[in-house]
Order: sequence, then structure tokens, then C-alpha cells
Amino acid sequence: MNLNLQGKNALVGGSSKGIGKACAKELAALGANIILMARSEDLLSSAMSELDTSLAQQHEYLVVDYQNRADLEQQVGAFVQKKPIHILINNTGGPAGGTILQAKPEQFLDAFQMHLLCNHLLTQLVVDGMKQANYGRIVNIISTSVKEPLTGLGVSNTTRGAVASWAKTLAGELGKFGITVNNVLPGFTETERLDQVITHQMQQQVLSREQVVQNMLGTVPLGRFASPEEVANVVAFLASPAGSYVNGISLLVDGGRTKSM
Repeated sequence: MNLNLQGKNALVGGSSKGIGKACAKELAALGANIILMARSEDLLSSAMSELDTSLAQQHEYLVVDYQNRADLEQQVGAFVQKKPIHILINNTGGPAGGTILQAKPEQFLDAFQMHLLCNHLLTQLVVDGMKQANYGRIVNIISTSVKEPLTGLGVSNTTRGAVASWAKTLAGELGKFGITVNNVLPGFTETERLDQVITHQMQQQVLSREQVVQNMLGTVPLGRFASPEEVANVVAFLASPAGSYVNGISLLVDGGRTKSM
């Protein structure tokens, strides 16, 4: 199986920590040159020091905030003029919890800006380089809510579904250029985001942390939370030559929790 990513440049969003960082490390281990992207320069610098360089990979980072779309466009646009991107990992933190009925319109607008619009902008910026290389992999880190809406995450459910639909449409348009577009849907994964969800449920249900965690684990057939690295392994496969005929899918990485097919 060909997992070799030497000579490939991978732009990884939200890669200073969590799933994004794990993806960057796995792609680097397969030989890719990584361009980390997040808000904190200190965390980015630290993350870059952990990336594999045994195959003479050259790694860089961009300090960007997805809430400033103009700056994101300027920085990534200038970068791709110098170096093409072959792999784009769209990843950013999820919206705050809460019921959908109580959500304010501004919350939906902010979430669409952070997820759908930034994903779209980044794709527009990198796709010409992918076409010229006849190699492109776009992987969106979304959520299992694409398959089954999650209670208490109304804005997130709505936004994630929109991203999945956007990606499916894009997959149909870009396939003829040798570019694949896929979604990875992590379940409960040991990240800061999971801690936020647990805290929210503790407040809403008036339960202890241990009770919330046990309730969550009770819904997972494997009986444990995922590590970020387990999600990153799936992302790396989709980004590799081995994943060349996988296109337009939403792939669950949730230990069997989601009950839909």
C-alpha cells in the first residue's frame, strides 16, 4: 500500500493542538512537508518542533485567525504563489453548545464563517496547484452529527451538515482533476473540545464529570474515547496515494457509536 507523501505539501488547519496537530504529525511521518496553521504562534512553534524531519521534510507555519477571513486569504494566497498545496486538511474548533431554538442568528453566522466559508476560501486558494500537480486531497474534519444530530449542539449540527453537503458537491466537481474530497467524522476524542462538551453536559444535567463520562462511554461499543492519533491515521490514509479512489464520503471514526449506516 502506497502511503508515501514525500514531495507533497500539506496545509493543516487548527494544527497547534488536538486532532489537527495529530494529523500534521502523521502526515509528516509519511514524508509530507507541513504548513501548520492556527492562532497561537507559541503553540505552532512548539508543534513544529515535534514534526518528523528524517526524510528532509521542510515545515513552516502560518499564524492566522479564521475569524479574520481577509487576513486568512492574504496569507494563504501569498503562500501558494511560492509553493503549491497538495493536501488540505480543513479543521477548526466547533461552535459552542446549546439548543437550536435558543441560538441567536449571530451564532449561526459566526459558525458558518469559521467552518463553511473558510473551508471554501482555502479550497479556492489551493485548488489550482492541485490541478497542475494532478494530485489533490481535501479532507474535512467534521463530526458524527453529519449522520445523527447531537443533543445540545444545535448550531454545530446545522453547520456541520452544511459543510458535508458542500464537500459532497465539491467532490463531484473536482474528481476529474485527480482531486478527492472527503470528510472524517470523529466521535468522542480526547481533546479540549471533548472537555468543553463534558463541562456543558455537567451544567445542563447537573451531573458529576465521572457520571457524564460514564454515560458517554456507555454509548460507545469499544468502551473508550479515541485518541487524536487514531483519527489522524484515517486522515492520513485519505490524504495518501492509497486513498486515490475514495471520494465524496463521510467516514465515521467513532468506535461504533453512531447507529445509522
